[in-house]
Amino acid sequence: MPPRVKTIGGGVLFSSHERAFELPDLFDLTGKILIATPGLVDDRFSNSVIVVCAHSHEGAMGLMVNKPAEQVTSAELFDQLSIPLGPVVPGLMVYAGGPVEMERGFVLHSPDYSSAISTLAVTEALAMTATLDILEDIAEGQGPDQSLLALGYCGWGAGQLEGEISENGWLIGDALPELVFAQTDSRKWELALAAQGIHPLTLSSAYGHA
Repeated sequence: MPPRVKTIGGGVLFSSHERAFELPDLFDLTGKILIATPGLVDDRFSNSVIVVCAHSHEGAMGLMVNKPAEQVTSAELFDQLSIPLGPVVPGLMVYAGGPVEMERGFVLHSPDYSSAISTLAVTEALAMTATLDILEDIAEGQGPDQSLLALGYCGWGAGQLEGEISENGWLIGDALPELVFAQTDSRKWELALAAQGIHPLTLSSAYGHA
């Protein structure tokens, strides 16, 4: 049985009118990807690729995009939400977005879709929406051209992410749509490294791993 999702603000998983995040766009890590290195001590993020959706002096928020969610499919999730399945739904990938609020859903998508009250522009090529409306639109064939669904998110307090980067826990790259929405989840980490001109074996050697 897939895990049940709890209600939030009168809705299940997504609320109809809830603003996902009120975040500034003044910091340059927004719209970047974090590529985990062997120097990262938290095993939950081993070989992870994370899109930073927001970053400010108060902290950061991002979504893992290369670790498929366990025990739940998009079809099962839409059934839980009582949303009729459309032809696109079975192909919508569901990811473990991070360890924070794992019952909450976020859709990372191309900018051809926008909700006036709940879509956050991450880059010119990426946006994030966290309301039920986008799932209904996807089911009806009116959703974005490219999208992925993440359950939970990665969160950092003030200065925490900067500290992890300074300790060489993360490499930083651009959140390119062709990487974010690639179907080869098992290779996204390697592809993200390759975009930086780095081979995984070279990276492991630099950190003293076999």
